[in-house]
Amino acid sequence: MPMNGLPERFDGDPAPLAIDLHMHSTASDGALLPADVVTLCKARGLTHMALTDHDTLEGVAEASEAAEREGLFLLPGAELSTRWQGHNIHVVALLPHGARGSLVAGLESQAIARRKRAERIAHKLEKVGLADALARAREQAGSARPLGRPDFARALVAAGLVPDVATAFKKHLGDGKAGDVKALWPEIATAVGWILDAGGVAVLAHPLRYGLTRRKRGLLLDTFHEAGGQAAELISGFQNADVTRDLSRQLQERGLYASLGSDFHFPGGHLAPGSMSPVPRTATLPVWTHPRLAGLMVAAVA
Repeated sequence: MPMNGLPERFDGDPAPLAIDLHMHSTASDGALLPADVVTLCKARGLTHMALTDHDTLEGVAEASEAAEREGLFLLPGAELSTRWQGHNIHVVALLPHGARGSLVAGLESQAIARRKRAERIAHKLEKVGLADALARAREQAGSARPLGRPDFARALVAAGLVPDVATAFKKHLGDGKAGDVKALWPEIATAVGWILDAGGVAVLAHPLRYGLTRRKRGLLLDTFHEAGGQAAELISGFQNADVTRDLSRQLQERGLYASLGSDFHFPGGHLAPGSMSPVPRTATLPVWTHPRLAGLMVAAVA
């Protein structure tokens, strides 16, 4: 094991790893300021983290300053929204050099797409009874950041149209529902190209959460790999070990690395920074051993 405490391989150790490469802050739809996410990571014993807000790196500068104070290694990142065969697919960009190349314009286009998407979602939700939907979602966001579906979900709850956020997604905002507007997102290969051009590592986010059959998940992984994608989240929060092993086999078949991320959004939920199922023994290599990250992350913490 390297001096930084991150294993070069997954040997089935049940102890939690001190790394989380998928988290959100108030720069997108998280509840904590970027610096407070770092403070929480430190309190939970993490040594390595990535801040991966939706389609933006706005919180990274603040988080980096906090990470330097706390003695944590912070990897800049973002979670990009894309589309594939009618599905909204997320790709985590791990960006050791930050945003550069075509990714800069790509993030600008994502911000425009988010604004237009919010307007379309608001229009659709007004038809089901949420008056002044855009203003109500903005009130839930509490800032000028780009709006996302969770903001509209909370607005539906506050208006008394649904009992909770889960029902809001089930009835109005989930895949295939009226408020699920994805046509404005780029194809998955476009976003992967932006990440590669920035010198980053493209990670398919939470592949087990899209409701795909194993065969269709394989097709998604094929598309992602053919586009130049380098890794996928083998662990995303808590999941069945047998399912993880099966996913690991799918990654190995395509030469993809394995990333780990809680997808943390807010305190008090079942997913806190670093709270994930243990990684079973597998030949799938950790993403931090990828050539674009290895030297940087191994040298970061001694």
